[in-house]
Amino acid sequence: MKKFALIGAAGYIAPRHMQAIKATGNQLVAAFDPNDSVGIIDSHFPESDFFTEFERFDRHVDKLRRANHSNRIDYMSICSPNYLHDSHMRFALRSGADAICEKPLVLNPWNIDGLQEIEQGTGHKVNTILQLRVHPAIVALREKVQSEKRDTKREVDLTYITSRGHWYLQSWKGDAKKSGGIATNIGVHFFDMLHYIFGALQSNVVHLSTETKAAGYLEYENARVRWFLSVDIEDVPAAVRETGQRTYRSITVDGEEIEFSGGFTDLHIRSYEEILAGRGFGLEENRTAISTVAAIRDAAPAALTGDYHPFLKR
Repeated sequence: MKKFALIGAAGYIAPRHMQAIKATGNQLVAAFDPNDSVGIIDSHFPESDFFTEFERFDRHVDKLRRANHSNRIDYMSICSPNYLHDSHMRFALRSGADAICEKPLVLNPWNIDGLQEIEQGTGHKVNTILQLRVHPAIVALREKVQSEKRDTKREVDLTYITSRGHWYLQSWKGDAKKSGGIATNIGVHFFDMLHYIFGALQSNVVHLSTETKAAGYLEYENARVRWFLSVDIEDVPAAVRETGQRTYRSITVDGEEIEFSGGFTDLHIRSYEEILAGRGFGLEENRTAISTVAAIRDAAPAALTGDYHPFLKR
């Protein structure tokens, strides 16, 4: 049984990590969050120690390490706001633990280089949650693309609208310096998926970039991709909105819809199983996606010519 600590216990994604720790037969022994709305811990690990001050959490983790206590931390799961991931991974490695970090790993690709140096110095490893890489439908599509040799690239449209209320822009997620902006915050795992399936990135053009939506064109070794991301409910197609749905997700390859809506609830458990078996995705696997979103963040939108997402015509 491995002993886990959790940074960011009050956030939206933390319960999935608690579920994964429990489902893999391990134990959460310490958790930290400045917000004390963490009653969800009782559903999984009511005996876990909890801290609202990082300094006390740091002292507790260090005490367990120095005493070689039975609750010494083996893995530290990181679910904190995006801009803190880099610092918290460094803390995990220097505390004698391996890190398991939510997406986005970091906001800029050069942060990966520093983390690799700390990995080498500590002998500990950063693992990342790239959950779409373990989704059966995505794995099957990647295998199909790799096995089929063709002279033309596949034509891909990616559309992801996950509407958010007024709170979104008032939170850290609405601050591009903290979240990385819309493409980083809600799109990075899709950009990783595209690279994972279709190979090296060759071109990156941005057509739209605002606080609530972004769109552009990406070209990979084996695909030409038009993409659109939004948190604006008005972007959900009317027919879908009328059914009460606030989210719309579609990926088409050569006009054929890729169905991967099911199976999302177990992807964190599957990711943890792979990490604990020594097959987790590390720092380098994240570089292309992080470089992609960093370039999108800094790009000046281009005119709507050539290949652009059809939602931009509306």
